[in-house]
Amino acid sequence: MGRDILDIESLECNIIHEEVVAAVRGEMPSDEVLLDLADLFKVFSDSTRVKILCALLRAEMCVCDIAALLGMSKSAISHQLRTLRQTRLVKYRREGKVVYYSLEDEHVGTIFAQGLVHVCE
Repeated sequence: MGRDILDIESLECNIIHEEVVAAVRGEMPSDEVLLDLADLFKVFSDSTRVKILCALLRAEMCVCDIAALLGMSKSAISHQLRTLRQTRLVKYRREGKVVYYSLEDEHVGTIFAQGLVHVCE
């Protein structure tokens, strides 16, 4: 068996590679941008929101349609859609008394599709 598994805790690192640290530091987004990114990824941590995004990736839908698809109440769906709107993942348009939801833009679909590919590998 031997040392098949690298024991990270036992490694010692006493050298700081200043050039690498400086180069990476210069390319790091601001803390504010990174916090916004963390908030974006938190939205994906709820399975209901992920199901809604999956549905909207395929078609524009109203709250009633999404509720029927997911077997949930309109109130529960509306609550999740509010969160998705606040993080600019979905948008809506009104047609008479009906409000239709869709993905905000193609980037949302790309993020979702890439995540799906990753977990299916």
